[in-house]
Amino acid sequence: MKAHVSSILLGVRDMEESKRFYTEGLGWKVANDYGISVFFESDGASPVGFYGRQGLADQVGTSSEGSGFSGLVLTYVVRSEARVDAVIAEAEKAGATILKPAGALPWGGYGGTFADPDGYIWSLAYSAQGEDQLYAE
Repeated sequence: MKAHVSSILLGVRDMEESKRFYTEGLGWKVANDYGISVFFESDGASPVGFYGRQGLADQVGTSSEGSGFSGLVLTYVVRSEARVDAVIAEAEKAGATILKPAGALPWGGYGGTFADPDGYIWSLAYSAQGEDQLYAE
């Protein structure tokens, strides 16, 4: 198996609330809305989509109940500290919970984190040290 993700599918409790958060709040564009799932335009990266939380749990054979830190963090690397600040502000305005405000990181970079309405954690980061990073933008 290669170190590759074909798509990222998030189980959400309220499809419409999640669509509003990502489209109206963060400016994402819907590529396909199948009713039970939604996929966003990916700009050449692994597509991100939603599926009803219970349905997705049933599909993969696990419980839909979860609490605390799942061990999964979605990382979004940008090209400047200012862009980290801007995305954190966009997310907060859209209703995200800011888990860690933007600031200096222990490894020398700059970043912050937020959780979407379903608690999925997004880590925003910038580092002047890496020239071969996989930038999101």
